[in-house]
Amino acid sequence: MRFRNKIHFTASRGEVAQTALKALTAHYGQCAVTQAEVLVALGGDGFMLQTLHEGLDLPVYGMNRGTVGFLMNKYGFEDLEARLEAAEEAVIHPLSMTAQTADGEIHKALAINEVSLLRAGPQAAKLRISVNGRVRMSELICDGAILSTPAGSTAYNYSAHGPILPIGAGVLALTGIASFRPRRWRGAILPDQAKVRFEVLEPMKRPVMADADSRSVHPVKWVEIELERRISHRILFDPGHGLEERLMNEQFA
Repeated sequence: MRFRNKIHFTASRGEVAQTALKALTAHYGQCAVTQAEVLVALGGDGFMLQTLHEGLDLPVYGMNRGTVGFLMNKYGFEDLEARLEAAEEAVIHPLSMTAQTADGEIHKALAINEVSLLRAGPQAAKLRISVNGRVRMSELICDGAILSTPAGSTAYNYSAHGPILPIGAGVLALTGIASFRPRRWRGAILPDQAKVRFEVLEPMKRPVMADADSRSVHPVKWVEIELERRISHRILFDPGHGLEERLMNEQFA
């Protein structure tokens, strides 16, 4: 088979994931990551994101040894090589975040799921939102805002009442968190070519932090976000359980 003896296993620190790692490497062996053709990640969605962020340029097949496991396949010890051979590949691109902090320093980070702006003090944040250089909302009073990819649209975005986005739709979701003014604003769906800029109004009185897949920067003065098409992440799923099907199922759950 294509992946025979070419699998590198990696696991989160949890006891369940570590136990699975020992069992799988004892049975299938452990190929050096520099020689591997596929990564098998054992853990939850957080560990999958961590593995993708490491940028090893290999397809990643996750098996759920964590909690939610939206990006993971069902765990199974038997017939792993056959499952890898039959797996369907989804290719996703991350968001690129550039942020300036109050001291004038520029920070950059990538986000596979979403970039979030969150109030970092007791008062609501005030944000100005521009899309492709044009101000679209002069003032949003809120607890924060999220720009999400389709892959991340079922995570924080969905819990903030944002839409689930189909893979391949070519759009991003812009969602407010506890928006207070404008009171009836329900977010926006943007083309994935859009460059979104958030400016923090009253940053000393109303400090804001920016978070890219749990990589935090604060306090920020402004944040710019766009899709980074030069980077591709490859995720493998069992047939019939790919990312597009999972996103569809979530809308009827």
